[in-house]
Amino acid sequence: MVRQGEATYMAPMTTIAHSSRLLLAAAALAIFAPPAALGAMGQDAPPAGRIGTLPLGTYECTLPGDASGPAWHRIPDSDFTIHNASSYEARGQRGVYLLRGSEITFTRGPLKGMMLERAGRRILRERQGDGSLGPMRCVLTGYAR
Repeated sequence: MVRQGEATYMAPMTTIAHSSRLLLAAAALAIFAPPAALGAMGQDAPPAGRIGTLPLGTYECTLPGDASGPAWHRIPDSDFTIHNASSYEARGQRGVYLLRGSEITFTRGPLKGMMLERAGRRILRERQGDGSLGPMRCVLTGYAR
């Protein structure tokens, strides 16, 4: 009960109690619920990290060879050129990519859906749908002029 001059004000206890219960329930859900109960947050959420851009230039993509032949096998359909900011060109068409932390995701254009991970300033590794690293790598071979 709060006195304000001659009038008396009493905070409604049901509202405070209800708000406290909601807050407690939300905290318990966040702490104890399995990830499936919280939705597919991990699948649709973008990778964490700072947003950035790749060095400008042409990236050539290859698969590893073996001892009986060439060390690398080119995959020209996966090659791309970073032109400016977050735009790229592949197979004569333009698109957009997102770099967050070390994760690159092609969001529009001919390589849409392809995911890579930075393995160095000039080397990118393929990231497969299950999250594991694939055999393909893309290497910055020439800087843009």
